Amino acid sequence: MPRIDAPTIAEHRAHRRRVLLDAARALLVDNPHETPSLTAVATRAGVPRSSVYEYFASSNDVLLELAQEVLPNWSRRVKAAMDAAGTPGEKVLAYAAANLRLVAEGEHALATALIQSIPGDQVNASTQLMHDQMSQPLSAALEELGVPDPATTAALISSVVYTASRMIEDGADPAPIDARVRELLAPFLHVS
Repeated sequence: MPRIDAPTIAEHRAHRRRVLLDAARALLVDNPHETPSLTAVATRAGVPRSSVYEYFASSNDVLLELAQEVLPNWSRRVKAAMDAAGTPGEKVLAYAAANLRLVAEGEHALATALIQSIPGDQVNASTQLMHDQMSQPLSAALEELGVPDPATTAALISSVVYTASRMIEDGADPAPIDARVRELLAPFLHVS
């Protein structure tokens, strides 16, 4: 019988599942262009390969569960930053800053690796939901500012954030990039 390393079997299973997901995450961060095998996940997690199959039937199952964790977490963090901001203009700047912070932390590279590693529509629906969840509060803040076409303006702001994100992922220092985005958007948003 396998050794249980928690007070209950349920806690042991939850901990083991977390260890396996964290191992898959680390493998993707280390090599975003290679889908980690269950053997690689087991090795990274320091568990026997056979025990991985108690939790996941395939590496695709591991990645799907990881995507269901990573993508909503991104949305929650951006929404929390926007909710903490005061004025509508500050909310828009918080949207940009939170996204750039997540990119600097490597979350965008991880999300991109997950999206590219998981075949089919399974992850596309999660990605679309995440973008919708973030664009709604952005559009609402722009509408509150009195912008005539909040949806189009939100898409344009997202394009600026995307371009800044690419710069960060290409090695640019995040702080000056964030400052340039703020300088670009602040006058339009009536924020000093």
